[in-house]
Amino acid sequence: MKRVIGLRILISAIFILSPLMAMTGCAVTGTALTTASYKGQTDIVKNILTKGADVNERSGCGFGWDPNVTALTCAAHGGHMETVKVLLERGADVNTRSNDGWTPLVSAAYAGHVDIAKLLIERGADVDVSMVLLERWPLGKDGFKLLERLVKKQQPSRQPETIAAKPSQEAHPTIKSDVDDLPSIKVKHNKNAYAIVIGIEEYRQKLPKADFAAADAKIISEYLTKTMGYPEENVVLLTNDKALQSDLTKYFEKWLGNNVEKDGTVFIYFSGHGAPDPKTGDAYLVPYDGDPAFIAETGFSLKRMYDALGKLQVKEIIVALDSCFSGAGGRSVIAKGARPLVMNIQNNMVLSKNMTVLSASSGEQISSTYDEKGHGLFTYFLLKGIKNEDVVNPDGSIKIDDLFGYIKPQVERIARKQYNNEQTPQLILPKDK
Repeated sequence: MKRVIGLRILISAIFILSPLMAMTGCAVTGTALTTASYKGQTDIVKNILTKGADVNERSGCGFGWDPNVTALTCAAHGGHMETVKVLLERGADVNTRSNDGWTPLVSAAYAGHVDIAKLLIERGADVDVSMVLLERWPLGKDGFKLLERLVKKQQPSRQPETIAAKPSQEAHPTIKSDVDDLPSIKVKHNKNAYAIVIGIEEYRQKLPKADFAAADAKIISEYLTKTMGYPEENVVLLTNDKALQSDLTKYFEKWLGNNVEKDGTVFIYFSGHGAPDPKTGDAYLVPYDGDPAFIAETGFSLKRMYDALGKLQVKEIIVALDSCFSGAGGRSVIAKGARPLVMNIQNNMVLSKNMTVLSASSGEQISSTYDEKGHGLFTYFLLKGIKNEDVVNPDGSIKIDDLFGYIKPQVERIARKQYNNEQTPQLILPKDK
């Protein structure tokens, strides 16, 4: 048995080393970053990156490997989850390929590191490319099978009612638009930047789907953590059944207050349905378990959210709402039998002096999707503005006036041109501003 294991190890080593040895005849030493990443020396990796090293530099991993791999590939092959997370947080390219075809996902799968493979897939690693490469390599079969199992597990099981659903109820195919490629801007890491990002596309009460809301939230969180300096551990991402009313309560009313500091910044993003309370005229976010027929009991009111945010002693709070609250359609719902309302989402609300709200539409309008781009219309131009319009300051803060000045006419133009609809984004400031 020992001989068999030893033989397998020897064959594996020859398979990995042979391309490089054929070219150079010797082993290649990695840079400090790639070597530390392969060894899982996370603190050293952080220190090297803080001093200005390129997170996507190419080298070996400190032994006779293909000399054209990145630190993320080295960490993934070594099985070091914390190092992988740090590298991703600092902007490592999840799909970078070496001369011999090694990607971070190929390395994780080849070495049998399931959790790292899952994380890389969640962050956008190209599974198809990785599976093709593993299938072609003599010793890649186990890695291929690992990815095959992961892909099958991620495919949602189809219930009878889903199979029988009408075409209009079927899920949208995955659409990749220009804003899904992260911007090239990179700002200084800000340990005092915090965010709650919420995207609810499907609801427990079988409400109409808020198309693309979960994808909206995921890409927003990537912009924050990978280009705008927000630490990954400071960004809470809540999608679909992870966004219960109790989750919103926990994170808005406890987590923020326990974590943010006086000189910090807070960014709040919500994509999903809003709803009015016909009795009071108050506007509510609809959580995954929300019921518009009992919205006061199951929703999370904007007033409650603003009150919680107003207690924070921070430098700046930005709230972006890709939702609407009249109950007239789009990203809004209302109790059966109730009539849509003309909503004033500033009604009975007092914003703190450090708070700014960007809303997708005015109170009587609906918030549209931008189907060909795979995002909410407001969110698409929010992301496009951040990516292309030089609205992000070096410290990661946003030039709100400039961003809104870009978003508003773009949303109005597309809503009118493609949907024969009026949608006017709103910039809401404290009354004394």
